[in-house]
Amino acid sequence: MSFLPLLVLSVFTLSGAMESGIIGGKKAKPHSRPYMVSLQLYKKHMCGGMLIRKDYVLTSAHCIDNVKQSAWKQLEVVLGAHNLNKKEFGRQRIQVQKCIRHPSYIQNEMHHDIMLLKLKNNASLNKFTRVLELPQKNKKLPANQMCSIAGWGLTASNGSLSDVLQEVNLKLQFDFECKNMWKNFFDSEQMICTASDGKRAFCQGDSGGPLICNNKPQGLATYTYLGNCIKRKYPEVYIKIGYFLPWIKKTIG
Repeated sequence: MSFLPLLVLSVFTLSGAMESGIIGGKKAKPHSRPYMVSLQLYKKHMCGGMLIRKDYVLTSAHCIDNVKQSAWKQLEVVLGAHNLNKKEFGRQRIQVQKCIRHPSYIQNEMHHDIMLLKLKNNASLNKFTRVLELPQKNKKLPANQMCSIAGWGLTASNGSLSDVLQEVNLKLQFDFECKNMWKNFFDSEQMICTASDGKRAFCQGDSGGPLICNNKPQGLATYTYLGNCIKRKYPEVYIKIGYFLPWIKKTIG
């Protein structure tokens, strides 16, 4: 293949960050997704994620690929947010105590792209911040069911930033279609994908945001086509949460 998939982490520099984006979506109802997390470095949004226990966040491993280990202590999660650029009642900012990437993850590779963040303090659970329960088991997900994903930032590949949480509905694609297009980049055991209609998508910086199907988190946004998140030919790919349940449970005890 003559291209490389785009890991959808924003490229972070000390001067600022290109933040996450949902294309073809709409503004989410404020605090309608109280499990959503903004992973930040130096108060700049980097990735999405979800709160799975009062002291743990689940996100993508590649979110910290470009962050020096010496700077990990500056990582924070923001909970209970809707508009990242306004002061909001009920918002929490908690320092990340430990980054736990899957032991089989290799930087710049797509497989095992999952990470747990151990928080320094427990999150306070309320109507703005809630835990999202993981699926009970790893099961095959039927194609063509509608799911949703949310994120902060760009609303087009070359568009303007959105301060508020955006959401979009996407349809699950057949595994064989994902494999046909992505070849060796796609592992049907540990990945799922959504069909691209050329209009709606997650994009650069939305890594780690949960794909919700029937009110359950089934995937974590991982990669899309380099330079064009809505390229119709290429499905968007997610790490399948169900596949990693044994590792998650073992790690968090």
